[in-house]
Amino acid sequence: MDKKEDFEIIKQFGPSILKVKIPDDILNQINDYVDNVIKDTELSKKLNYGNQLVGDVTQEIKLESSIMQKSGWGNFLGLSVGKWIASELGEKITKFHIIESWVVRQFENEYNPIHWHSGHISGAGFLKVPKLLGKHVQEKENKTYKGGNLQLVHGSRMFLSNSTYTIEPKVGDFYFFPNYMMHVVYPFKKSEEERRSISFNAKIDENIFNIYG
Repeated sequence: MDKKEDFEIIKQFGPSILKVKIPDDILNQINDYVDNVIKDTELSKKLNYGNQLVGDVTQEIKLESSIMQKSGWGNFLGLSVGKWIASELGEKITKFHIIESWVVRQFENEYNPIHWHSGHISGAGFLKVPKLLGKHVQEKENKTYKGGNLQLVHGSRMFLSNSTYTIEPKVGDFYFFPNYMMHVVYPFKKSEEERRSISFNAKIDENIFNIYG
């Protein structure tokens, strides 16, 4: 995260959003890990996280602490959040506890309904993206979303106020947001490829998160 474009704070409608790039070595390690889990029937059953989540998707895999540590994923999340909080609040976090992190395997016509997360800080990013992601059944102008997009929702649409922020998936992009940020993933069509994303929930210092005491 040395380059300026790899660390971007977005404030489209109130809550701050942080956009970063997942380092290639971490991304590749996690993809390899997931590919191996898929091949192992028993391990796939053990790490199945679908019954804990709201998505109507093919598979959701909970990451083991060993791969989070080995790949540097946990450290990457902690450093990113620390820099984000320092930039936004001028505070230094002393606690970063990952509650869980998981990978979502989404295919054609599958979706994740609008929802929020637990903890204090959450995020979502992209490990694999279909080449044809975003194709519509009907070609219309002024589409407010594309298939497979991640859309963040907050507040109400009013004069000079946005209520949604739409994210087109790109491999390596990762977005951090407060746990209460509502979000949805739309289904995509005309592609047999996998849309693979990664998410997490974490807690930071209670006195920093709970600004009202």
